[in-house]
Amino acid sequence: MPAATPGTPSLLRAMNDRAALELLLTHGPLSRTRIGHLTGLSKPTASQLLARLEDAGLVVATGTDGGRPGPSAQLYALNPRAAHVGGLDVTPERVLAAVADLTGAVVGSFELPYTEGAGAVDQVTEALGEAVKAAGLQRSDLHRLVIATPGAFDPQTGRLRYASHLPGWHSPTLLDELAAALPMPVEYENDVNLAAIAEQRLGAARGHEDFVLLWNEEGLGAALVLGGRLHRGWTGGAGEVGFLPVPGHPLVRQVTRANTGGYQELAGVQVLPRLAAELGIEATPDGTPDAPHGPHGPLVAEAVALLRRAAAEPEGPYLRFLQSYATVLATGLASLVAVLDPEVVVLSGAVIAAGGDPLRALLEAELAELAPARPRLVTGQVRERPVLRGALESALAATREEVFDTSR
Repeated sequence: MPAATPGTPSLLRAMNDRAALELLLTHGPLSRTRIGHLTGLSKPTASQLLARLEDAGLVVATGTDGGRPGPSAQLYALNPRAAHVGGLDVTPERVLAAVADLTGAVVGSFELPYTEGAGAVDQVTEALGEAVKAAGLQRSDLHRLVIATPGAFDPQTGRLRYASHLPGWHSPTLLDELAAALPMPVEYENDVNLAAIAEQRLGAARGHEDFVLLWNEEGLGAALVLGGRLHRGWTGGAGEVGFLPVPGHPLVRQVTRANTGGYQELAGVQVLPRLAAELGIEATPDGTPDAPHGPHGPLVAEAVALLRRAAAEPEGPYLRFLQSYATVLATGLASLVAVLDPEVVVLSGAVIAAGGDPLRALLEAELAELAPARPRLVTGQVRERPVLRGALESALAATREEVFDTSR
């Protein structure tokens, strides 16, 4: 339909519709009276609004508020089946796919072990197809898909950069091939950036316009949110802090060939077993601390186990282990803080999270000595698959913009 002009009844209706849908998304089921109170609309206008949204399939009646005094009132809720989105988290170990309804609830998921030599398109379509099947849907039912990868697709060339460790994803025609194979709009985003989106919408960064998320799992990375928006950089490489030259480690040259840099070599997951061994902290008899690998490789599992043990008993060699790791983490983080001056630094990823409050406090103390600004350090709150959750949240934000716009 034609775009509504300012002040017209159609525009006002669309604005009221949007306000009501946002309230239902935030608060859950509401009565007509409650919606009218929260929006400032009269009861007749609220009734007309709800009837309009129900006819459009965006709102459903969902029981009554029978637990309150007086006559029961009909409750209305956002129709979760009005739209569905997909998210994929691709790593060298596995492809994890999930489908969420319009409320954000995950209704289907599937994990596919990454097979080197198998085509990227085949693995994406298989993982997504199984997640869609688990949700009782078809791929064509998805309004949007967001795919998370290490590194970033260069907006000028369309090629994946900063992720040479992800086999099968570097063809210059890959994005065209995926677009041809998938029936919905597809977006691609760096995995750490999506972890930041999850924290911004659901976790520790809610309400903050300027923050840095520092991530440590298989690699060190950062996400930069400035003025409430992700800063990706000219080639999508903003936040690839593993390549940062830092004091305390020799310069790494030809970093794109080595796929590593000074900060990764100084503070990456691979240094933790060495730091522990230097302090006489031993692994279990088979050489690996007693912890399941879960979704990560054995090196990350070993680092997580070491840090958990140290955080649970931060004394003696365990305390010195945490102090040593806090120092090397702060060495690179200080450069980010000096340049960006963020309000908050969110500590995320399985490795940093395993250090808990003891590591966070030591890192904050080290940073206070190395950086001129003193941002607040907080631990990430989205612990369950934060990258995948960020992919879904990114897809949902764009889809809700479309679905909630009833002026179309």
